[in-house]
Order: sequence, then structure tokens, then C-alpha cells
Amino acid sequence: MMLNTSPRPVPETTRTQAFVLWFDEVGIADIPLVGGKNASLGEMIQQLVPKGVNVPKGFATTAYAYRYFIAQAGLEEKLRQIFADLDVDDVTNLHQRGKQARSLILHTPFPKELEMAIATAYYRLCQLYGEDLSWCDRFPPDEREKMRECSYDTDVAVRSSATAEDLPDASFAGQQETYLNVHGVKHVLECCHKCFASIFTDRAISYRTSRGFDHFDVALSVGVQKMVRSDLASSGVR
Repeated sequence: MMLNTSPRPVPETTRTQAFVLWFDEVGIADIPLVGGKNASLGEMIQQLVPKGVNVPKGFATTAYAYRYFIAQAGLEEKLRQIFADLDVDDVTNLHQRGKQARSLILHTPFPKELEMAIATAYYRLCQLYGEDLSWCDRFPPDEREKMRECSYDTDVAVRSSATAEDLPDASFAGQQETYLNVHGVKHVLECCHKCFASIFTDRAISYRTSRGFDHFDVALSVGVQKMVRSDLASSGVR
């Protein structure tokens, strides 16, 4: 059975517990859900698309998805132990703690339900940009997903969007990772995982500590957006 190629609106009662929201489902008021960058992209789509401006489609993993991953894997306590003797004034200490935190996240698999939500959204994005893989439906169910996984290949940008970006008294922008020209669901999932881990870059750890932010009050959303050729168009927010 083919995936629905049109994003379905998420009921308001379930928005805060959705793993994925499409850019046209969010706006600037949704920074707590999808971070500053993704909320701005959603606002751009809502304001400009009705005026005839083309904005590349995409979706965002939510702050809930990040917190779900951390909670399901029991990572918060382990991360707190890593940071128990953190000293951001000691470069070696900061680097060691950051490396340990990122490694812990990267070596912890995504919950299957989160992985499937991201994969399904990427499949749908591929279909929105013209990839027709209905031929996969003739394969048995246990082979169908493998065929789709190997065949969907739309190129996307995978970008971090923290819930604490661009605050009136602090700017966290640019402290997490971005990956461009990402192809295929396997690599999209890998880059989403790397973005989650990048909430603990040395720079981000140091900045949050110096500004008095608890590391666990900030969540990480990931935006996945169709790439465009820079010589023909432009996209995104800086």
C-alpha cells in the first residue's frame, strides 16, 4: 500500500507528542516544539507560499522526539554523571566530557518508532518531489520496505534547530551540526542521530554553562528539507 503523498494536519491535542511535524504545520509560535530555525522555516512557508513564493518542502523532528529518545534509552542519568565534574574553564576536561556525551548518544540506537516516523516522513518527501516507487508494492511486505529504503534518494539538508536558539538575551545559533546533500533514508537517519549528539558540542556545553542554562532544559529538533541548487534558487534561514 503506497504512502500518502500529502502531509496530514496533526490534531492540536497530539502536536506536543508528535515525533515529526511538517514545516507547513508549524509557525513562529512553535519554537518550543521545533526550535527557532524550524519554526522560522514554517512561518516562512505559511506567509510566503500563499503569495506564490516557492519554498522547499520539509519536516522537523520535534523536541518531544528528542526527549523521548533520551528518556527511552535512560540517557539523562548517564549524561548527568558525565557532567558531574565538568569544568568549562579546563579545555581538556570540556573536550573529554563533550566527546563522552556525544559518543553515548551516537552509540545508542533510536527507538524503532522514532526511526520509522523519520523514515516515513522522508519517504513522503521523496514522493512529493516526484519519486514514484509504487512498483515496490508488488513485493512481499517483508521485502517492500527494503526496496523502498534502497530506492528513495531525494537530496536533503539535515539541520539542527535547538529550542533555545535566538532568545532575547542569548543566541545558541550555529552551535549544533548541519549536513548538506544527504541522500537516502539510511543517511538521513544517521545525520539526524548526529544532530541529536551535537547538542553536546564543546561550544554548546560551554555556552549553556556560562549562561546558566541547564543542559536538559534545551531540546534538539532536526529539520529535513529538500536541497535546491544555489545557482538557481535559495532556501532556508541563516
